[in-house]
Amino acid sequence: MSASSFPSLFDFLVRMPWAAAACVAAASLVVCALILHSLLRTGLAWRLATDVPNDRSLHTRPTPRVGGWGIVPVGVVAMLALAPSMWLVALIAAVLAAVSQIDDRRGLPARVRFGAHVLAVALLIVVNPAPAPWWALAAVGFLMVWLVNLYNFMDGSDGLAGGMALFGFGGYAVAALSGPVPQIDLGIASAAIAGAAAGFLLFNFHPARIFLGDSGSIPLGFLAGALGYWGWLEAAWPVWFPALVFSPFIADASVTLLRRLSRGEKFWQAHREHYYQRMVRLGVGHARTALAWYVLMLAGVLLANWALGFSPSAQWLAVGGWAIVIVIAGVVVDASWRRHQALLSEQSGGLRG
Repeated sequence: MSASSFPSLFDFLVRMPWAAAACVAAASLVVCALILHSLLRTGLAWRLATDVPNDRSLHTRPTPRVGGWGIVPVGVVAMLALAPSMWLVALIAAVLAAVSQIDDRRGLPARVRFGAHVLAVALLIVVNPAPAPWWALAAVGFLMVWLVNLYNFMDGSDGLAGGMALFGFGGYAVAALSGPVPQIDLGIASAAIAGAAAGFLLFNFHPARIFLGDSGSIPLGFLAGALGYWGWLEAAWPVWFPALVFSPFIADASVTLLRRLSRGEKFWQAHREHYYQRMVRLGVGHARTALAWYVLMLAGVLLANWALGFSPSAQWLAVGGWAIVIVIAGVVVDASWRRHQALLSEQSGGLRG
């Protein structure tokens, strides 16, 4: 039998996209896990970047921040090799990872970091403009820059950011391959990132041996926005879809930002006011906090994919209904936090008396 009789990789992707996506996800999981295991075993992980706890940390021991060294190379290589139409997305993610690694190691001024994020998003939109008014593209670009940064803000508890990547990009993959005209490149790219995130979670779920770090969280935030934009550009989903898929992260970070801005605080400085941080401090713990968030993440992803089959008006009703669910979850955490603070105040007053 000649070599030409074997189906090409392209044929495999086109004829069996679901099988191809599953294979890519599994391979990404294994390769990412092997990379991170090697970094830990050789001790290189500690030399690349280490998180040293401070009074605002939820952790008590130094931990390597090298999750991006596993996720980003796997995702970038997979996109360049198997989703060539997304080459610019892959290259920008790689550049952001390099800039963020410098920040992990030495620290960079906020204006430099933010400038890189704005330039990355602007380049993607200018090179691949969606058929929409300029003001709509500007609004989408603003939201994408916010997604880049909020993903970094939300990387502070074992298993949380990795879980959001697994569920979020997994949701992208399902939607991209389920449409009337499957978006194969988008589905394969999403499956690769979701698989790599699963490999990272093997080392990041509580008790975490590796953290994501800026070199992982910043590219992941960019990819969440970029792939969401790409799906909108290619008519794989409406503009609300990425926001609903990543709604737990968007809601937590946005509400926390607005609260800090209302008090005149510097929102980019480290703090412990996010909802997930409060849950850990309330005694829920890293593992149970992550599992509770996984339930919320999975529910949002399932609803988003289900709502794609609704009429446009019903889709927006689903988005509104889910927003109410998110608000109720936040209210529950807020109420528990206020009771906790009141109890601590009473105990402190009793000790002083």
